[in-house]
Amino acid sequence: MSEVKWTGGTEHWTRKGDVKLFLWNKKAAPGVPHAGTLFFVHGSSMASQPTFDLHVPGRPFSSAMDWFAQQGFDTWTMDNEGYGRSDKHRPINSDISNGADDLEAGTAYVRKATGAKQLLMYGISSGALKAALFAQRNPGVLAKLALDAFVWTGEGSPTLEQRRKKLPEFLAKNRRPADRAFVHSIFNRDHPGTADEATIEAFADAILTLDSSLPTGTYVDMCSKLPVCDPEKIDVPTIILRGEWDGIASMEDLLAFFHKLPNMQKQFSVMRGISHASFQQKNYMMVYQILHAFFTLQDPVYTG
Repeated sequence: MSEVKWTGGTEHWTRKGDVKLFLWNKKAAPGVPHAGTLFFVHGSSMASQPTFDLHVPGRPFSSAMDWFAQQGFDTWTMDNEGYGRSDKHRPINSDISNGADDLEAGTAYVRKATGAKQLLMYGISSGALKAALFAQRNPGVLAKLALDAFVWTGEGSPTLEQRRKKLPEFLAKNRRPADRAFVHSIFNRDHPGTADEATIEAFADAILTLDSSLPTGTYVDMCSKLPVCDPEKIDVPTIILRGEWDGIASMEDLLAFFHKLPNMQKQFSVMRGISHASFQQKNYMMVYQILHAFFTLQDPVYTG
């Protein structure tokens, strides 16, 4: 395994009761107009820094945090309970609801530390579910919400259909093993070839540096408890991003969710040539550009 270092940022810590939560911050580049305070939310199978602050030789801006910091965003991310550097001592499976609780503690810390009245939030996969549930529970905290590799009811999802075969195993324990073969499966299950080998290996190194096992809670929820959020109660400008070959949700499932979102400042973007882990795909810069356009879009002058 290659040595993995995360540099150029600042670590922060907050608490959710007796649980310590790790946060990582990369500030906006000096001299660039402030574009907002952006909070990234990781998924089921990796902590925050491997997902959002990855470094791959020869691949510019593999770190989404670095790219968005260069565009003027104050960037933050956090390890949910049970992941990475955050506490893992409680005998729980760290489900989606618990992850939304983590976001409440983490965003409160960021708002106090930065003075930001509202935050921008991006969540991927189960991180998108946590972000959506957080937005539902905490109206007014977010200025805009981006949901990538999201799923609503799970109907028509080939990935979840296969995952449900292991549901008894996930229900039987709070954690599941993580190894290099598992990381490879993330990129091979939908459409092999969407990510290059160097990026996959660097991603695996970064994940396995922090975790040898991962919580089962988000898998249990996605296999047996969907839907976990109500689109009609998420009244914030929202973008839904779906990879062309992502197997976690059908297009019909996502469009039904999109249709019910009450805030008419909303977008739906299909990302060509992308499967599930969009920031680690060959077309990652396209994803950054889509998000940047949404996060910097001017608020409407006339709303009717």
